[in-house]
Amino acid sequence: MPLKDQLVFDTNIGQTKPITILHNEGCPFCNRQQLSGILAEDYPIIYLANKYPVLKDTMQTVIIETDDCNGELSLYPKDHLYKLLRFGMTKWHEMMDMKEFKSVLFYKNHGPYSGGTIRHPHMQIVGLKQVDYTENIRIDSFNGCVIDKVSGVELNIAEQPQIGLFEFNIKIKDMAELERMADYLQIMAHYLLNNFHKWCNSYNIFFYYLEEQTFVKIMPRFVTSPVFVGYGIPQVSSRIHEVRREIGEKYFK
Repeated sequence: MPLKDQLVFDTNIGQTKPITILHNEGCPFCNRQQLSGILAEDYPIIYLANKYPVLKDTMQTVIIETDDCNGELSLYPKDHLYKLLRFGMTKWHEMMDMKEFKSVLFYKNHGPYSGGTIRHPHMQIVGLKQVDYTENIRIDSFNGCVIDKVSGVELNIAEQPQIGLFEFNIKIKDMAELERMADYLQIMAHYLLNNFHKWCNSYNIFFYYLEEQTFVKIMPRFVTSPVFVGYGIPQVSSRIHEVRREIGEKYFK
C-alpha cells in the first residue's frame, strides 16, 4: 500500500489517552468546565478539538453527544436524536468545504470492541490531509436486502459487505429526510444491543459521502474474522434474510 494511502498513528500520544470504555471513572467529557479547544456548542452537545490527536497529517475533532455519561444513541429522545444528527452532519460538511483535506471521516464508536477508548457518548470528525478514504470503499457494499424504505431513504443489509458478516446500510439523497435516517440509526443501535446477539455490546457507525449521496454503515463489532484480517476476504452471513425479517417484525409492523 503506498504511503499516501496510510495514516500514521502517533503511539507516544496514544499511550497518554484516558481509557474509560469499561467504566466511567475519570471521564474527561463529564468535567465540562475543564474542557478546552471548544469549537461550537448546542447544549448539551459540545464540539471540540481532539486533545489527543494520534493521527498525523489530520485535523481531529470530537462531538460530545450528551452530558449523560451513561447515555446511548438508542435511548435518546427524538428531539435530541434529530438535533445531534443535524449538528454532526453540518460540522462534517463544513470540514469537507474547507478544501484543505483530501477527505473527511465522520464516525461513532460504541462499546469495548468498537476501537474507542472513552465510554461517554461521542462522535468524531477527522479531516485527512493526505488520504482519500473514498478510494478504498466499494459502492456495491451499500446495496443489499431492503429492510425498510420511506421517502427515498433506504435501510438494508449488505449482500456484498466491506468486511462482513453483517453490515447494515442507510442510503439517503435528500437531507430534508434526515429525521428518517436518524430513526433508522436509532432502530439499528437498539436492535444490535438488545435483539441481535446475546454477546453483542459494541457497534460502529460510519458516514460516507460518495457520488453526491450520503451513505451510513452500522456494523456490530466482535473479534474480527481472521479470514478478513489475514486475507482481506469478506464473508456474508447465511442469515441475512432471517435477520431482515426479524428486524421488520420487531420495528416496522
